[in-house]
Amino acid sequence: MKNIVYMGTPEYAKVILEAILKNSEFKVTLVLTQPDRPVGRHQELMPPPVKSLALEFDLPILQPQNLKENGVYEAIVEAKPDFIVVAAFGQLLPRSILDIAPCINLHASLLPMYRGASPVQQSLLNGDKFTGITAMMIEEGLDSGPMLAYRYFKIPDDMVVSDLMDQLSNDAALLIVDVLKNFDNLNPIKQTTAAATHCHKIAKSDGEIKFENALDVSNKYRAFYSWPGVFTTNGLKILELKIIEKESQNKAGEILAIEKDDIIVGCSVGSIKISSLQPPSKKAMIAKAYLVGRGLKVGDTLV
Repeated sequence: MKNIVYMGTPEYAKVILEAILKNSEFKVTLVLTQPDRPVGRHQELMPPPVKSLALEFDLPILQPQNLKENGVYEAIVEAKPDFIVVAAFGQLLPRSILDIAPCINLHASLLPMYRGASPVQQSLLNGDKFTGITAMMIEEGLDSGPMLAYRYFKIPDDMVVSDLMDQLSNDAALLIVDVLKNFDNLNPIKQTTAAATHCHKIAKSDGEIKFENALDVSNKYRAFYSWPGVFTTNGLKILELKIIEKESQNKAGEILAIEKDDIIVGCSVGSIKISSLQPPSKKAMIAKAYLVGRGLKVGDTLV
């Protein structure tokens, strides 16, 4: 039985941890995750998903603000890991911890593409046909270590980020078990630095759309479906949309047609169908109701 020290925070990491816990060949001796964060209107402190699972299994838990805090290194050494497994933990590992045991990261892209904080969203923003999970050895750089193995997945044209994240979480769970079982037979492959791309942490402002290109609007909708969503410059949230076509030339934001409860809106290039939306400080509503309430008709501009 191999001892595992596990580091992870969100739902993605929880799914991976669960797969390790269910395998009789591994024993999780310590879990590290981010501190509890305030959530919701009342800012109630809530544990991250990985902590919730660790509590179910009565596992030792650390929640350091920084891995260089006093006692963190000593706790990991005391846990006697054969492997340190990392998945969306949110902190870089210092050299002192990297030297304790082989450190393996499960990164949600086909490295060296999309190193950094938002690889799943970036693959959707770029309209990629394929994405996947890479298991890699961790070094002091950001997602730059040698690759051990990967799983890839063809992205359906209408898949949104939450569904893609579920798929990749399950793929990562399968991959880590295979990698840990076969670690001694794997030959790490150095990443090609010249092919590397990076993605930044998502900001709320990234969700703004301007009806310039229908494909870009659709990709933003898919990438930011969970957060921050997509919205116009005046704060109108688009809750449900679908690309209609990618080639027509239109006035940006023009209402081209009304189809039952949906509206067709032109972009400078292409057009989209909007089924539901939400004005600032209002409840969500079907798209046609929004037009009726504001006296808008075909030929008018949505915003």
